[in-house]
Amino acid sequence: MSGPLLTLDGVSVDFGPVSAVNDVSLEVSEGEIFGLVGESGCGKTTLAMAVMGLLPATAAVRGAIRFEGEDVLTRSEADRRKLRGDRISMVFQDPRAALDPAYPVGEQVAETIRAHRPVTRRAAREQAIRLLGEVGIPAATERYRDPPHRLSGGMQQRVVIATALANEPALLIADEPTTALDVTIQAQILGLIRELRDRHRTTVVLIAHDLGVVAELCDRAGVLYAGQLMEVAPVERIFAAPQHPYTKALLAALPTRAAARGALPVAAGGVPDLADPPPGCRFAPRCPVRMEACETVPPPVLSEPGHATACWYAAQGAPG
Repeated sequence: MSGPLLTLDGVSVDFGPVSAVNDVSLEVSEGEIFGLVGESGCGKTTLAMAVMGLLPATAAVRGAIRFEGEDVLTRSEADRRKLRGDRISMVFQDPRAALDPAYPVGEQVAETIRAHRPVTRRAAREQAIRLLGEVGIPAATERYRDPPHRLSGGMQQRVVIATALANEPALLIADEPTTALDVTIQAQILGLIRELRDRHRTTVVLIAHDLGVVAELCDRAGVLYAGQLMEVAPVERIFAAPQHPYTKALLAALPTRAAARGALPVAAGGVPDLADPPPGCRFAPRCPVRMEACETVPPPVLSEPGHATACWYAAQGAPG
């Protein structure tokens, strides 16, 4: 395959009058870990569900979502069902909601294998046990028959990851996979995702609201605000030389020892009503450096090698 593994070209998602995602374009290269970051409700999960084809019938998706060069939005539902769990997989936030509470965890992994591969039950079982061991489930053969409630939250999330990796997908979408876990287990899960990427060359899209997680794990990151993509750059540049005022506001709000002695910086105002968003940049009402054009005209994309910013202020060559 030549070109990026995943390309979003002008993707918008509407739920009736609500514009949840607006004209998002980005590329994800084979083998990279790409972070999609932003506040809760900014459209990260909606975008992921659009890629997976798991949005409800009430959602209207526009634009193009190309996976391995082919627009998945033009494929039949039967074809997209074949992709899910095979070439594209997803790890959801809450493992308790992702696992069947009455079904043995190993059987859930094996069932995913048999849904996409012509293998016997015994072969699927053996592969499931191997995967459970690979993601760090101790005594995997014995735990194969355990229902989810006998496993800790961290172990449940490892089962979900094993299920997502069962058919060696080219693309793994991880939707805030450590949100429900304590800090120690979070670090283990993030390390596991990095290890699996390195071992299997799986491309990962990591959805997060925590910039610390993105800094630790990702190669590049895209910053979403109210459904609009504000900035895309290598993680090092996002932290060292952010261009968009919203990215700068996110970084300024990161807790530090100095900030612990006083109030954290916050951007004034609130997220706009997505049923009636501003006609220009959606961050404009809260932006400390907004210009007249920001409030009425969608911002141009300023592209430098490896770094793109949708911002009138940045496009004018304003100092960072």
